[in-house]
Amino acid sequence: MAANFCGWTLQSPFLSNFKRASVKSPFIRSSSSSSSSNGNLPIKKSFPGEPEADVVVIGSGIGGLCCGALLARYNQDVLVLESHDLPGGAAHSFEVKGYKFDSGPSLFSGLQSRGPQANPLAQVLDALGESLPCAKYDSWMVYLPEGDFLSRIGPTDFFKDLAKYAGPNAVQEWEKLLGAILPLSSAAMALPPLSIRGDLGVLSTAAARYAPSLLKSFIKMGPKGALGATKLLRPFVEIVDSLELKDPFVRNWIDLLAFLLAGVKSDGILSAEMIYMFAEWYKPGCTLEYPIDGTGAVVEALVRGLEKFGGRLSLKSHVENIVIENGKAVGVKLKNGQFVRARKAVVSNASMWDTLKLLPPGALPDSYVKGVNKTPQCESFMHLHLGFDAKEQGIADDLEIHHIVVNDWDRGVDADQNVVLISVPSVLSPNLAPPGKHVLHAYLPGTEPFDLWEGLDRRSDEYKNLKAQRSEVMWKAVERALGPGFKREKCEVSMVGTPLTHQRFLRRNRGTYGPAIEAGKGTFPGHSTPIPQLMCCGDSTFPGIGVPAVAASGAIVANSLVTVSKHSELLDAIGL
Repeated sequence: MAANFCGWTLQSPFLSNFKRASVKSPFIRSSSSSSSSNGNLPIKKSFPGEPEADVVVIGSGIGGLCCGALLARYNQDVLVLESHDLPGGAAHSFEVKGYKFDSGPSLFSGLQSRGPQANPLAQVLDALGESLPCAKYDSWMVYLPEGDFLSRIGPTDFFKDLAKYAGPNAVQEWEKLLGAILPLSSAAMALPPLSIRGDLGVLSTAAARYAPSLLKSFIKMGPKGALGATKLLRPFVEIVDSLELKDPFVRNWIDLLAFLLAGVKSDGILSAEMIYMFAEWYKPGCTLEYPIDGTGAVVEALVRGLEKFGGRLSLKSHVENIVIENGKAVGVKLKNGQFVRARKAVVSNASMWDTLKLLPPGALPDSYVKGVNKTPQCESFMHLHLGFDAKEQGIADDLEIHHIVVNDWDRGVDADQNVVLISVPSVLSPNLAPPGKHVLHAYLPGTEPFDLWEGLDRRSDEYKNLKAQRSEVMWKAVERALGPGFKREKCEVSMVGTPLTHQRFLRRNRGTYGPAIEAGKGTFPGHSTPIPQLMCCGDSTFPGIGVPAVAASGAIVANSLVTVSKHSELLDAIGL
């Protein structure tokens, strides 16, 4: 599982020392054997003739790479097209002056898990035969109105924090919550995401295959537990309310966890998603994980898997539009005018709004277009990337990797300028920074209003002043987390990203985090579209926002494009 935070930008105007891949042709195949970071994927060869593939995937975000890599594993000829010069989308990493920055996701768990209950991304990596070395830890620092403390995951340690900062009633309510929902986790995790496909074949690959284990889960839970399992697809707040949990700290903490997981509070997140997270974070022996070489290592592993099975990644290949012939998607046209034919399907890893922009007028029914345009959006991001000398800044040796600052519970965790997330990954992966130094990423996670920035000239004083004003809350949070010895003017690298940065470089409509679809009020769209041979994956489709969700979406699309027998063979091969 990974917290669902989108990230920085590609080819940012701030990054004058950005390490770019040397791309001589719009179509390249990268050498998996010599790749050292996703900022330096070397070119292996270009391919001649009219470019074509069985499946063309638009975008190399986590969802697109999972889809493309699994299709290659299924022996499909697949070509992933990426507009920028690094793969990974919002999850890419970049280097400035020897500091290697994550752009987005930073809080992971279950990356090294295997089996039916594993993180969907871990299941995809397992299918590709790829491993991901990780450092393990079990705590993060939180800075709340009630006080600052080190929060630990696991079944017992958090009770001490509750007793100190909230009182005995909060402890009793937390025990009540865990007692009610942890038994439901077996049902929530009984169906491996890699078993799902978007057609009736799912009756074979998922329903029939896992019905016995699901039935055992219901029997084990008993009548009361089985009744509770019916709420898995309802908002988590309904479970909270049914347990009559009223302690303000407990309610606020639940909202914070939901927000970190999916960008919505407990009234907007599926119970299944929260219960899965509780099972991962509050079971005996649980740990969090961070990839040894940063988030970019996740992207590298997926690219290696793609290429290992003959798939191709094409960087600096901007898709101008999706080509429709006789009502079907038959390929894409690039910005340079080149046509890339898709023999079987085109898969868009772009957001639902950006996918619309790639299609000719009238290609979709008006009702479908109106539905997309009416879908509410999450807000955008502010980012602060810093590189600094640990000794010069007086940084403690026992600095935690993650810090969460909540300024005011009453405003809500989804209010703008209220929650700041800070990641210092060099604490666990010193190779991400020069010796004796740290790399830091602070951000406002999907709460920065795009309307404040819309229409501003990025070269204007108005834009610069607003950037300084709106980033101040992040600076103050960093100063609070790093201590009085930290001085912002001593940072060797200092970069601020805004919603306009997101919109421009991640090609995200209004720089959005993704669809703001709340459980109980709507559902994330499926992966097919009204246009034959055009499918979608990523955070605009089921299961939704976040690394586990987009990995699952990419897998579902890949599974849907092959036969049930091939799908079943893959499940057998990886022990699912």
